[in-house]
Amino acid sequence: MKLKDKRILYLVGPEFEDLEFWVPLMRLQEEGASIVIAGIKAGETYQGKGGLKAQAEVSFSDVRAEHFDAVVIPGGWAPDKIRRYDAVKQLIRQMYQSGKIIAMICHAGLVGISAGIVKGHTATGSEGIKDDLINAGAIWRDEAAFRSGNLVWGRVVADIPVFCRELINALSEK
Repeated sequence: MKLKDKRILYLVGPEFEDLEFWVPLMRLQEEGASIVIAGIKAGETYQGKGGLKAQAEVSFSDVRAEHFDAVVIPGGWAPDKIRRYDAVKQLIRQMYQSGKIIAMICHAGLVGISAGIVKGHTATGSEGIKDDLINAGAIWRDEAAFRSGNLVWGRVVADIPVFCRELINALSEK
C-alpha cells in the first residue's frame, strides 16, 4: 500500500463525470490513501452525468490545504460550476503554492485556470478546454496523462488508467 499515510481531498459538484470521480478514488483507496470528499455543502449529494452519486463530507470552505497531501478534481460539468467558488480557487492556489499534488482530468483544468495556476505548465484535458488552457498561458499537449511540476493532468475517461498511474507515482514520490 504505497499511499497509506496520504490524505487526499476530492472535489465534487453537480454533474461530475462518474468514472473520472469513482475510478481514481477507488484506485487511491486501494493503495491505502485516506479520501475526504468536499462539495458546495457538507452532506449534500451530487449526481454524476451518468447517474452515479457522491456525497460531500465537508464543504469547500471547511477544508484547509495544510491538512492534505493532494487534491483530485474530476471532470464533467462540475469543474465549470465549482470554479466559481472563492473557497475552491483559494484552496487550489494554496495547495499549488505549497507544492502539493493537484490532479485534474478532462474539464477539471477549468478549476486550475480560475485559480490561476496553469500558466507556463504543459497541460491536457478534454479537447473542449484546449483553447481555454492555451489562453490561460498553458502549453497544450494531446497526451493521455503526465505531470508538469506538481500538476498531474489527464485527458479523458479512456485515459483513466494512465492518469491513475501518474497520480500514484506523483504521490509516492512526495
